[in-house]
Amino acid sequence: MTIQWFPGHMAKAKREVSEKLKFVDIVFELVDARLPFSSRNPMLDQIIQQKPRLILLNKADLADPAQTTKWIDYFTSQDNQVLALTAKNDKSVKQIVPAAKKVLSDKLDREKARGIKPRAIRAMVLGIPNVGKSTLLNHLAGKKIATTGNKPGVTKGQQWIRFGNQLELLDTPGILWPKFEDPDIGQKLALSGAIKDDLLHLDDLALAELEFLRRFYPDQLKERYGLSEDDLFQELPDLLIEIARKRGFKDDYDRASEMLINELRSGKLGRYTLDRFEELAK
Repeated sequence: MTIQWFPGHMAKAKREVSEKLKFVDIVFELVDARLPFSSRNPMLDQIIQQKPRLILLNKADLADPAQTTKWIDYFTSQDNQVLALTAKNDKSVKQIVPAAKKVLSDKLDREKARGIKPRAIRAMVLGIPNVGKSTLLNHLAGKKIATTGNKPGVTKGQQWIRFGNQLELLDTPGILWPKFEDPDIGQKLALSGAIKDDLLHLDDLALAELEFLRRFYPDQLKERYGLSEDDLFQELPDLLIEIARKRGFKDDYDRASEMLINELRSGKLGRYTLDRFEELAK
């Protein structure tokens, strides 16, 4: 799945991020815990350069916990500070400020030694579309201050948001890179909802999903759709039709495809991680 998609507002956002980096202490890189490799923007290193960074693996409640542990260990071994969280969970979100202070400990110690009065940490939130930036902001504030939606492109501009006296956040639109050279990455991002569905062939995407689930999470697939072990050995198009029939869709291939993708994204198929540590972290 080769996808080229770089709307004008994303090019503008990239320029604005580069210009405003000088105003922040740290970058919060928000990543989908189900795609801890594929949902990291390869342009980000170039954009933020040496600015301190905290990697936030969001939607950890939807991800395979065993895989999340492996990815945390991996990122930590690469000298990154990383935190797995669920943006809607108070206990989870409250870990962000202490983690940020740990990343900035040398800077904060220098300022303290110079007698500089402590101030709120200024951070910039960066990530690809649909990783949960607006949900995180709303939960930190305890009210709706940013628009949310289970689709990319919801956040259109940049805004400073203050949270108590410890943190000021600059929200930014999700920024994708111009072209996905690796078709597998494009496919995974499409499954997660990071790419607008009208750019995709949903039936092809549903078949890719079935292939993935059959390989890594067969029990979850069988339980959700009442499938037998023998059902899983069918050709993928036949398996999709079988699921359609069990859901009362008869042979409605398109309806079954859309249902399958939506149920994966919403967590109804159980916890899963599309980026398998054993295959990608080499």
